[in-house]
Amino acid sequence: MKKQEEKTNALRLLDAQGIAHSVHVYDPDAADGGQVAELLGESPDQVFKTLVTVAPSRKNYVFVVPVNCTLHLKKAAAAVGEKSIAMIPQKELLPLTGYIHGGCSPIGMKKLFPTRIHETAQLFDTIFVSAGRRGCQAELNPDTLCRLVQAEYADLTD
Repeated sequence: MKKQEEKTNALRLLDAQGIAHSVHVYDPDAADGGQVAELLGESPDQVFKTLVTVAPSRKNYVFVVPVNCTLHLKKAAAAVGEKSIAMIPQKELLPLTGYIHGGCSPIGMKKLFPTRIHETAQLFDTIFVSAGRRGCQAELNPDTLCRLVQAEYADLTD
């Protein structure tokens, strides 16, 4: 019970900004995003994962895509004006963002990185993103998320 009450950086930021959201807690041992969507009883098209990348310029970028999709690296690079990008090594995620693999939220990272959200998010009144730890999702309006993290919508998947 106590774990559900612990606030993550993402949830503290949403509360501080007075942003309407719902918190959904589920089994943190869910194997993948598809399983998370199933546990939430939601379409995998509406549940999004947060991916952190690095470009040869050493700039980091954040991409938010549906859990049932794969980030298309060329489209993602084009969306941020880079020739190429690559996923950051998993061991660099926590020091860079403050979040662990499987619990990385686009909200409340240590630094605000250029962020792109897959354009299909606009099809929903609300979407689900990690609330900053495994087993916890925040449900909020995608346009509100866009404004909060200063993101833009883009075509990011195949």
